[in-house]
Amino acid sequence: MLRGLVIGFSIAAPVGPIGVLCIRRTLAEGRASGLVSGLGAATADAIYGCVAGFGLTFISSILIGQQTWLRLIGGGFLCYLGLKTFLARPVRQATLAGGNGLLGAYASTFLLTLTNPMTILSFAAIFAGLGVASARGDYASAGVLVLGVFMGSALWWLILSGGVSLFRARFDPHRLRWVNRISGVIITGFGLLALLSSGKILV
Repeated sequence: MLRGLVIGFSIAAPVGPIGVLCIRRTLAEGRASGLVSGLGAATADAIYGCVAGFGLTFISSILIGQQTWLRLIGGGFLCYLGLKTFLARPVRQATLAGGNGLLGAYASTFLLTLTNPMTILSFAAIFAGLGVASARGDYASAGVLVLGVFMGSALWWLILSGGVSLFRARFDPHRLRWVNRISGVIITGFGLLALLSSGKILV
């Protein structure tokens, strides 16, 4: 469980497009939206943790083999989210944190994390670095490990969304507009990098 917590936290902590989305949604829509966005990523992390923890090498081979298409899909989705974020109106955002908004926040980060082929490679590297071998039939231990991965990842998103929410009151619509613009540019940049990297793989 402890090793799973360390792995989940370590995978989630580096700031990337998901982190930017979580920060921006926390500021624009509230802590719940930011946390739910993080939980979407944590769920995908748990799925990849299952692949690494249960030693499902055939699944990881398929995912890595299809990384070009996964990067194209993920990159295109990031560009779409980046443009949507850049054009979002802060005043209207405050009313979108209901059920449908939270479901969309969860689904978007879940799909983004799931279409990142580097996630499974990161899990494999950290598992090896910490001396965590595959389950080899010990499904109970692997299950505890995966649960730890989810809890560690979720802990990071709870800390991030909770910390950012403390500053939310200081952001008026004008500042939120700039948050949207800066976040949109950063997210789109990550998307373009993913598209460019998929082109290099094709070549």
